[in-house]
Amino acid sequence: MSTYMAKAQEVTRKWYVIDAQGKPLGRVAAQAAVLLRGKEKTTYTPHVDCGDNVIIINCAKVVLTGKKLEKKHWYHHTGYIGHLKDVRYDTLMREDPCAAMKKAIKGMLPDNTLGRNALTRLRTVAGAEHNHAAQQPTAWEL
Repeated sequence: MSTYMAKAQEVTRKWYVIDAQGKPLGRVAAQAAVLLRGKEKTTYTPHVDCGDNVIIINCAKVVLTGKKLEKKHWYHHTGYIGHLKDVRYDTLMREDPCAAMKKAIKGMLPDNTLGRNALTRLRTVAGAEHNHAAQQPTAWEL
């Protein structure tokens, strides 16, 4: 008996839609990261990109529990001395809720080419309508 190792040519990708309305940001992001990596599949192989395509709708209606809207910050550095920028999550959720979702999911993916390729298969939409109906995505329940 031998261990099955998937090959990049043999991977079949599906499309999933996750409705984030009223759900915590971290729970939606964690489930999306699992789908993007392909860890729910029986043919998962750690060194092969075998994940699926994920569409997240209603990103603007996602919930941050506790006082995270006021206390949580997103920091980034511009590269210049003393230019550490920070944005509170209430501002980030108001201005670009899709960016907050992408940042959460990016932090849950590996920091290598597999993670970067998986992030290209993520689509986030602030509202309830997406333009990927031709791919016939199936709904994924949390």
